[in-house]
Amino acid sequence: MPTWTLHTEFKFDAAHFIDGYDGKCGRMHGHTYKVHISAKSHELNPSKYLKSADMVCDFKELKWAASDSKKGGFDHSVLNEEIPVATTAERIAEYIHKETVKRIPGNIELKVTVWETDTSWVEYTDQDV
Repeated sequence: MPTWTLHTEFKFDAAHFIDGYDGKCGRMHGHTYKVHISAKSHELNPSKYLKSADMVCDFKELKWAASDSKKGGFDHSVLNEEIPVATTAERIAEYIHKETVKRIPGNIELKVTVWETDTSWVEYTDQDV
């Protein structure tokens, strides 16, 4: 069976605090988050930018979170004001995944990896791996 897997990475700068955290992460601070998204499909699809079925999905749809906060992304935002969940790396990855799924065809398996620092990251997928 043919399989295509797209990979893209992007960064965004944002501030956050973890509400209720007993330690320095409970105070407002910032990170340059790095995000890697892989999108796997066994068929090609059209997109809102290309009507023929010649891509897994558009890279633009995978990179939405890198946009400025005034354009619907997270760059230069306070994450606590942008997302309705706790701002742990785990929940940020889950939120990016869920919002990205809404923007792409339903036959695509996504995996989202979010680095909070160079040495600390989390992977999220809704697939049983």
